[in-house]
Amino acid sequence: MKLSVVVAGSQAPSSAFVVWRGFEESIQKAADFGYHGVELALKSADEIEPKKLSQWLSKANVEVSAISTGQVFASLELYFTHPNPEIRERVIKVFTGLIRLARDFGQMINVGRVRGFIAENQTRTETERLFVDTTARLCDIAAKNEVTIVIEPVNRYEINFVNSVDEGAAIVRQVKRDNIGLMPDVFHMNIEDAKIGETLFRYKELIKYIHFADSNRWAPGHGHLNFDEVFDALKKAQFDGWAAIEILPKPDPDAAAKQAVEYILPKMKQYGLVA
Repeated sequence: MKLSVVVAGSQAPSSAFVVWRGFEESIQKAADFGYHGVELALKSADEIEPKKLSQWLSKANVEVSAISTGQVFASLELYFTHPNPEIRERVIKVFTGLIRLARDFGQMINVGRVRGFIAENQTRTETERLFVDTTARLCDIAAKNEVTIVIEPVNRYEINFVNSVDEGAAIVRQVKRDNIGLMPDVFHMNIEDAKIGETLFRYKELIKYIHFADSNRWAPGHGHLNFDEVFDALKKAQFDGWAAIEILPKPDPDAAAKQAVEYILPKMKQYGLVA
């Protein structure tokens, strides 16, 4: 198991849910703080130059754990279940670029709110059909690039479609592709899933990646979430993928990142989940 932290470019809007901004500086900071890698929050592949990214990663001796796509939804207002087929084609185009980038950096693409939602004039059945169709197309593109798509269930207060890990597992199975999985976020699980540990273990075959934050979205250890339950389940599941810190940068980004790594790395060692 390895630990990363979510970062974005220096021009990322305030809506970008990241710990640090500025790719070069953030990558070096991640290494200095003891992280094994960074998760890149991007709205398009052209936000970052692959050659420079390679140099920064090599210098800091860290990896890209995944590419997250929240800004495709928040900034570009694109999503998988949009009723307009032209918008869905734009989604395919943007994601194709991100997939090609992920081929060399992380080989994992996160799908959170960009999956879409049940609109006022849409039924759940229609929403699911559009999601499955769009996701299957992207999985086929991703497969050619040896990239995995991971779906992140998000709580009901942020979106009305695929809230729990149970729902995530059900929709992932509808896609019927080998290169798709789940990316639970324990913050959202604390709201939607009755028993976090049991749920993580139940879907151990589908879980490819995980997000860590405490119950209040602060660094782990600063809320009431039971991380021993989380780590016990991950140990039983023999999880050996990436976990990423996706938290509010409070009281400030450096303090938050430091608090998170100083809490999670000892837990990884305690439960025998060290990379």
